[in-house]
Amino acid sequence: MIALGAGFNPVLTGRENIYANMSILGLSRQEINHVFDQVVDFAEIGDAIDSPVQSYSSGMGARLGFACAIHTEPDILLIDEVLAVGDVKFRAKCYRRLAKLRERGTSFVLVSHSTNSILSLCETAVYLSKGKMILAGETGEVMRQYETDLFTEGALKAESVMILPSRSQSDSEGIDITSLFFRDQDGQKLTALKSGQPSEFCVQCNVHEAFDDINLNLSIRERFGEGDSILSLSTLHDQISLRVMAGTNELRLQMPYLGLRPGTYLMNVHVRRGSFYMLDSVEGFEFCVEDSGGMSQCQFYQPRNWTAIHP
Repeated sequence: MIALGAGFNPVLTGRENIYANMSILGLSRQEINHVFDQVVDFAEIGDAIDSPVQSYSSGMGARLGFACAIHTEPDILLIDEVLAVGDVKFRAKCYRRLAKLRERGTSFVLVSHSTNSILSLCETAVYLSKGKMILAGETGEVMRQYETDLFTEGALKAESVMILPSRSQSDSEGIDITSLFFRDQDGQKLTALKSGQPSEFCVQCNVHEAFDDINLNLSIRERFGEGDSILSLSTLHDQISLRVMAGTNELRLQMPYLGLRPGTYLMNVHVRRGSFYMLDSVEGFEFCVEDSGGMSQCQFYQPRNWTAIHP
């Protein structure tokens, strides 16, 4: 299965295409008659079975193509990026059908960039890049290596530290962010974080006068994602205000474990007085998260504590 419905004749009806397509796949007319109703029921196209395929939506054509392919009862099934078929309910049905084929002894060779598909269907995996084998073995291990390379390519050497230029007091709103960085449990600065490990994000700032109602807001997005924020943290939302004194202060976000999967991220940092008054901000602070084992996917609440330190 590489292009579902690619062999369909648009002028012929769905019924006629089932016979033509499954004949090409090696079934006799008698065998097609035996599974015909099952194919139509699986594809969920109803009365449209007797309409020309050119009147089908792309989803209807793909569903019919998938139904034809999996009802051939193959010994070996080659699947190339064709599991994103229809809505969630239909995809679940496809996975159930594939599971039944496996139980009957069908061998799968799945080519995909979908981590979830590979982890759910495959016992072993081979990671290929530019025609060369990078790694082969247990699926979880191979996928961790693939995702580490995919999400951190070209970014592992970049230090997750930002130093900002100093400003005169006349240009300041009362607090100036001077540096952003992460620390580990021993207080050492980190160049890269690890999924699931403790870490502390630090906003070092120069404060010109004492404030007792400071709020720190962080918005994190994937560098290579769609641009939407995937994690927003705020002292205001946690109903906490930070107190700072004149001089050098450090606003700290302590995370018992980091809930981000391996990848490269961008963070926007905003320091406000109260709810609205912006004192300073930094856009696009870049940092890297590495794999620490078993963290290819994660969606969970991020435990945290907020403090302000005046040495």
